[in-house]
Formats: sequence, structure tokens, C-alpha cells
Amino acid sequence: MTTIRRLREDGPSLFRAPVPAAPRPKNVQLMKLALILLAFVALLSIAMPSFAQSAPAAPATTTVSSAPAAAAKPGIGDAVDRALGQLGGPGAAAATNGAGKAPLSLSLQVLIIMGLLTILPGILLMMTSFTRIIIVLSILRQALGLQQTPPNQVLIGLSLFLSLFVMAPTINQMNTQAIQPYSAGQIGGTEMIQRAGQPLHAFMVKQTRMKDLKMFADMAHSGPYKTSTDIPYSVLLPAFVTSELKTAFQIGFLIFLPFIVIDLVVATVLMSLGMMMMSPTIISMPFKLLLFVLVDGWAMMMGSLASSFAT
Repeated sequence: MTTIRRLREDGPSLFRAPVPAAPRPKNVQLMKLALILLAFVALLSIAMPSFAQSAPAAPATTTVSSAPAAAAKPGIGDAVDRALGQLGGPGAAAATNGAGKAPLSLSLQVLIIMGLLTILPGILLMMTSFTRIIIVLSILRQALGLQQTPPNQVLIGLSLFLSLFVMAPTINQMNTQAIQPYSAGQIGGTEMIQRAGQPLHAFMVKQTRMKDLKMFADMAHSGPYKTSTDIPYSVLLPAFVTSELKTAFQIGFLIFLPFIVIDLVVATVLMSLGMMMMSPTIISMPFKLLLFVLVDGWAMMMGSLASSFAT
């Protein structure tokens, strides 16, 4: 409600003064606070079970069929299960993997797997063909005059899958000689690591220059070696990375040559026309892209990189 004040009884009103509203009773405020608390408690009771670790499900009973089923080959998943099972503490006789050890808890398994994942980037960069491929593709992007095209994510993905293509024979040997026997329980973890390292060691030796190997062997006061299998990883790894960097820059130099010729021709034409303020890079970029597309540059680049690892 508002009151209207007038100077005179029949005069116009000057302003309206609001009448202060009556305060609400405290019971209503307390009821609202209680409802909010009840809603919060209900949400907590609903959300808490989702954070709890679920109990392992009981093994489902299967019926034995009359036809014999083909035995599945052990894979990487079986190797991981066996490795995590061997890390478990002493448990009941009914423990998994037949090792007499109880499996690790889910939180410890996740912790171990996440710790192992931190080693994978180093293995990928320093022990495979990834280093040479990513450097060559980066140099190609610079030679074309493109700053962010293709983007870094595309170059890394392309290098990763091309590395998988190049390393496929080595990975197959590692799977046949080490992972499958270990998954089947035929060999131990130490022997599995030794067998898996043999194909990778042979790949790196083939791609490493003898000059680089001799340099690091002399620095480490190691050698001479009777066979290539006697070369330790402490000498082979830096020599392999050094050879990969040198090879990548040699390929990059050959890639730059035709594009440098295009830049020189465009710059000479612009100078002869008196267009000294015009940037040659802007004019030469369409011609570089046209030349690269006409010669099917991406197919040539991928094929040349893959064949550069053939020995």
C-alpha cells in the first residue's frame, strides 16, 4: 500500500511514499532453509554410490557345448593381466592367473598403468621411426611457406600412423617372440623383456651409422663388439637418435631446393618489374602449392619416407 500526500484536499498529488512491508515470519525462512538442507542430503545419498568401487561380479556359469571351441591366441591384454597378477600379494589358492597371488586393487592397477604410460613418449620418440618422419614433415611445411597448415595435430597423427606402418614388421616379431609366450605363461617377465628388445635392437642397428656408433662407443670406453647384438643400449640409443636427426635434415635439404628456386624466380621477376615493396613470399606461395599438388607431393613424400627405412 502507498499513501498519497496532497498540499490541499482538492490539489494534485506530489509524490507517493511507499509504506514499508510487514516483515515475514521467521517460520517461513526456517522452513525454506530446512528444505534446502534436505535436498542437499538427498543429492549426496544419490551420488555417493557412484564413487564407491563396485564389487567384482560373480563368474557367469557357462554351458559346455558339444563342439570343440577354437582356443584364442593370447594377446597384450593377457600379458597385462598376468603382469598385474604377479605384482599382487599372497592370497587364496583361488587367486587368478594360477600364480597363488591375489590381484592388485583397481586403484593400484590404474596407478601402475598411468606410470608406465609416462615412458611411452620416450620410447616412441627415441626408439622408432617417429623422429625422422615428424622432422621431415615439419621442414616440408616450412618449405611451402605455410605456418600452421597442416596443424601440429595433423602432422603428429600422420607421423604416428606412418611410424606404425614402418614398425609393423618389428612389432609383429615382438608379439610373436615375446608377448604371446609371456601371455600364455611359457616364459617369465625378464625373458619377455629380453626377447622383445631383440627386434627393436636390430631395427635401430640397421638405421644407425657406424661413425656415430664408434663415436659414442669411444666416449663410453666400450667395445669393440664381436656382433651387432653385443652393442649395449646405452651406446646404441644416442647413436640412433643422432643418425635419425642427420638423415632427417638431409632429406629436408633436398625438399627445400625446388621451393628455393621458385622463391628466387619470383623475387627476380618482382625486382625487374620494380615491385620492390611486394613480398615475394605472398606471390610464390600459390606457385609452390600448385607445383606440390601437380607432382602429387604427399604421396611421393609418404612413399619416400617409408622406403628410406628399408635396408
